Amino acid sequence: MIFSRLCKEVGYASTRPCGDQVYFLSRYLIHETGQGHEVLEVIPGPDQKGLMRTIAGTRLLAGAGEVSWYPEKVQLQNRARLVRLALDSGSRCTIFTGRDEHITFVLDPDLSFFQTLSVYDVTPPRPSLSATIRELEEAGMFAELDVVFEHTLRDISQIDADVYPCRASGFLRTLDADLLLGGERVAGCLTARELLNECYGDEFLVTDICPLSMVLEEPFITRCCRKEREGTGMYGGRFGAVVHWGASPYEIFSAVKDVLAAWREDR
Repeated sequence: MIFSRLCKEVGYASTRPCGDQVYFLSRYLIHETGQGHEVLEVIPGPDQKGLMRTIAGTRLLAGAGEVSWYPEKVQLQNRARLVRLALDSGSRCTIFTGRDEHITFVLDPDLSFFQTLSVYDVTPPRPSLSATIRELEEAGMFAELDVVFEHTLRDISQIDADVYPCRASGFLRTLDADLLLGGERVAGCLTARELLNECYGDEFLVTDICPLSMVLEEPFITRCCRKEREGTGMYGGRFGAVVHWGASPYEIFSAVKDVLAAWREDR
């Protein structure tokens, strides 16, 4: 797969105001032909200086019959999405226009170049970890990390329980607002067990809803309400990152970056 790291390396060649010279940063050219667009690799000339430079030649990467142009403007830094769109295009090479009018292309798209990071979260209410990762990905924050995310969400409303964790989730009977009588079936976690034990005793059947208990794949990222579990490392024999229930977008981004760096260092 060829997918330029920098959109400034990709030039558009429709006219030749400076003859056969190209901008000094150009490594690839999208060239208009009578049959469509082709993509060329620039072969730099020796010992060139200045903004516009003479090239030693070009190499055809994709001919006009192999190239399509995606019709909508996209976030060029959302690299995983662009590869997926290129795979769906049916063309060997897909050209994209950014929201800022820069252009880039994906040649021979292949998602295996990206590391998969498994995301585990629960809903309701809003699955803030999963949702924040999607928002950061759309904004292009993970462009340099070469990562794709697989999201696994558990709907805790489907658990057969009498009592749920909190009113914020929209449930009618919750640990944070209602008096329990004993014997209720509770959807909760370690914190819920401790609360029940301190306030009522042990006469409850608790179904674990902690996202950390959902983890099946590594590397992973999940969230937990226990501050002491935060960090990157081994959890239940699997390597990943745990962020706090109320982690900020910056903290989530940092955790993704750290867990990928640590995972790749050991490989």
